[in-house]
Amino acid sequence: MRKEKSNRYKQNKLKRRKPNRSRIGDFFIYFFLIIIALLMVFPLVFAINSALKPLDELFLFPPKLFARNPTLDNFTDLFVNMSKSWVTFSRYIFNTVFITVVGTVGHLIIASMGAFVLSKYDFPGGRIFFRIAVVALMFNGYATAIPNYLIISRLGWIDSYLAVIIPAFAAPMGLFLMKQYMEGVPVSLIEAARIDGAGIWRIFSKIVMPNVKPAWLTLTIFSVQSLWNNQAATYIYSEEKKTLTYALAQVQSGGIARTGQAAAVSVVMMIVPVMVFIISQSQILETMATSGIKE
Repeated sequence: MRKEKSNRYKQNKLKRRKPNRSRIGDFFIYFFLIIIALLMVFPLVFAINSALKPLDELFLFPPKLFARNPTLDNFTDLFVNMSKSWVTFSRYIFNTVFITVVGTVGHLIIASMGAFVLSKYDFPGGRIFFRIAVVALMFNGYATAIPNYLIISRLGWIDSYLAVIIPAFAAPMGLFLMKQYMEGVPVSLIEAARIDGAGIWRIFSKIVMPNVKPAWLTLTIFSVQSLWNNQAATYIYSEEKKTLTYALAQVQSGGIARTGQAAAVSVVMMIVPVMVFIISQSQILETMATSGIKE
């Protein structure tokens, strides 16, 4: 029996299709991927090293990639400068974190619920509504800035968090992404859960959402990057409600004397989006490799 099993295993192993490329082909593929990876990581490495350079190294020509005498003086000067503001640095952080978290969670919930209805239920006007959402993807924020401002002004949301959070809920990108991904969830799976007595909310939260995890993790990345870097200066005028991005932008506009602080600002602003991307990316790859249901 053992010999038969070993022979079958060897036969199956021989039948497996081997890749049709040579070692030279593999070398060029990996070489190309390494070059692309270096080009993508170069801006991040340059920004971090610029933030660690003293002022005399920042003005060297030609510029050097790595800091010769790394120092944290730029970050220290940045926090000292921010502490002199009549609005505390922690207040700016709270405003940004609050807008980012609430806007991301709300966008994710509303986009997922809308996509679930559009993808799994047929009702009058459903296709027209989705086409309107697709058309809305063609317009960027600059094209809709004036109508958005007029609407928000009429609603009385100027100079409040709602002026930034509520429009984030209605971003069409989330609805489009979630709807297209939910199309791959089998209808038979939903029908089986319904026969077992599961309600709509249970089907949505326990069956559909876990199976579209890559989609809502990707949506989380886009939403966090958008809201974290939003200055919100168009709608928020009170200094105690302004975001961290706005406050740091004022530091960057301080001229040559604040070049080192401006480099530190770039690193501070990219920390959260990069960390969210790294964490979510690992989960996305794991989810796509181990899950996925096909009808």
